[in-house]
Amino acid sequence: MNKIVMTMLALSLMQIGSAAAAEFKIGFVNTERVFREAAPAQKAQKKLEKEFATRDQELQKMAKQAKDLQAYLEREGVTISDTDRRNKERDLANLNRDFQRSQREFREDLNLRRNEELSAVQERANKAIIAIAESEKFDLILQEAVYASHRIDVTEKVLKALSEK
Repeated sequence: MNKIVMTMLALSLMQIGSAAAAEFKIGFVNTERVFREAAPAQKAQKKLEKEFATRDQELQKMAKQAKDLQAYLEREGVTISDTDRRNKERDLANLNRDFQRSQREFREDLNLRRNEELSAVQERANKAIIAIAESEKFDLILQEAVYASHRIDVTEKVLKALSEK
């Protein structure tokens, strides 16, 4: 008799648990995909590329100069005078130092601007997510998860909402 009562109690608790779980509506947004595919994110990426194109070309020019000077020293190092060789080596060292400094500054500035742009995209995405959550009566929408079923993925809706704005 105790086993039957315990079984009935367990079944009742399972039904109550599944009924309570059925009342919750959960969604998931893949933020990496939003940053990759959303219209504002792509626009921000193009803006950054345009903004930093000149500096990138300058860095490439400096790298080519250093490479050419290094090749010259390897090719002609034994035939030129010691003074000329030392001057060219000093020029190469200065060029390499300037290149590395410029490259470091470029990366820092690019990362700073990228973070600013992605922050603006994140803010817009959050507003779109909140609007979707309120209109479709979601109880919870997650942006980070180890696993999320495609059934609860609302990323496509967020991408659509961002492209409409």
